Amino acid sequence: MTINIFNTLTRQKEEFKPLQEGKVSMYVCGPTVYNYIHIGNARPAIVFDSVRRYFEYKGYDVDYVLNFTDVDDKIIKTAKELGEEVPAIADRFINAYLEDVSALGVKEATHNPRVMDTMNDIISFIKTLVAKEFAYEADGDVYFKPRSFEGYGKLSHQSVDELRSGARIQVGEKKEDPLDFALWKSAKDGEIAWDSPWGKGRPGWHIECSAMVKKYLGDTIDIHAGGQDLTFPHHENEIAQSEAMTGKSFAKYWMHNGYINIDNEKMSKSLGNFVLTRDLIEKHDPQVLRFFMLSVHYRNPINFTEELLEGAKNGLDRIKTAYINLEHRKKSSMNLANDTEQWLKKTAAFKQQFEVEMDDDFNTANAISVLFDITKEANVYLQSKQTSTAIIDAFQDLILSLAHVLGINIAEERELLDGEVDSLIDERNEARKNRDFVRADEIRDLLKERGIILEDTQQGIRWRRG
Repeated sequence: MTINIFNTLTRQKEEFKPLQEGKVSMYVCGPTVYNYIHIGNARPAIVFDSVRRYFEYKGYDVDYVLNFTDVDDKIIKTAKELGEEVPAIADRFINAYLEDVSALGVKEATHNPRVMDTMNDIISFIKTLVAKEFAYEADGDVYFKPRSFEGYGKLSHQSVDELRSGARIQVGEKKEDPLDFALWKSAKDGEIAWDSPWGKGRPGWHIECSAMVKKYLGDTIDIHAGGQDLTFPHHENEIAQSEAMTGKSFAKYWMHNGYINIDNEKMSKSLGNFVLTRDLIEKHDPQVLRFFMLSVHYRNPINFTEELLEGAKNGLDRIKTAYINLEHRKKSSMNLANDTEQWLKKTAAFKQQFEVEMDDDFNTANAISVLFDITKEANVYLQSKQTSTAIIDAFQDLILSLAHVLGINIAEERELLDGEVDSLIDERNEARKNRDFVRADEIRDLLKERGIILEDTQQGIRWRRG
């Protein structure tokens, strides 16, 4: 099966054909690091990490680049308010970002370039655009001319005239056309700045990503991704800059994730519904937050409520509980040959269906439904009087491997069973045999305090997280 991607550029699903066989070059726009990230920032981190994981699952070598905007008006404003230097603010919130997304199961990027570390490449890029007359200098500022680039508007599917009708020249700007955008901004008094052929200043927002893509991945890449809000102007301007500079196609496939609403309203500070990721992580299992984010197709909007998050927790618990039940039943299983081939065919069919869903534009919502089907079938199998170790292993391996593609760690429950919880369960069983119900209840309550709830079933004792 081939992977099909919805390409924002063409507005249709296309078969993924990498530039280089067996490899994927992928660039994801990262955060502007002036504060802790909100859940709107967390969604692309989770979504495109899962895309990367699936490519790796399919055998691709993924070169994954996610940038940090560490020079920006917002960062400069925050630095002034706190009486700190811009690099110190950037360092603090980059570290905070990495902590937050790591808790959400996001793998480290191949590269995390920063604007400050890419300054020479950015300046060189702008010099080339000026030399090719796609850009011009005006009193220390440098602007790109979208009208000079044929095809401007092709990503957002708007004409130059439509885009110009909504453009304005702000006070202090020296550009010739309202549609022109800044590549380089002359320094204001007291602001952080770098030397350039146009005087001291700093880059505009859009140019940084074009320079970073070229430096770390080359002139043309397989996938460029980010939030839906970046389609215009950020990604549109990246295309214009990069293709004007190189004369080559910038990215083959453009992927954009949908917005997040809070209780059916758009998230914004003015509405008071602005939710920081680290606040959620303190209150909820970050694996549940990740599971929730993947329960909706990445291109669709997602509505966040505490009730929906609780539903995601219950769904993830169903999968974990099935895995735990399999682990527990394994102790009394044997190497049976009866019906083994039939059950192994079922597990193979589930794996194939999971891949069908993920091959269809990374449909994690449907892939999670397949995981639910697997756990349901595993629970049916555990109703058998005798169970085979081989089939239990097959179910467990399947759950683990497919959950791993989604960045969900199911195996953590096995560690608990092998350690203190397992010992306490055995001690409770012994206490019950000796009719020491007081001790048995004490152990049950102790485990409950640690988030472990014991359930007595016909197949023996099973446990789950509370």
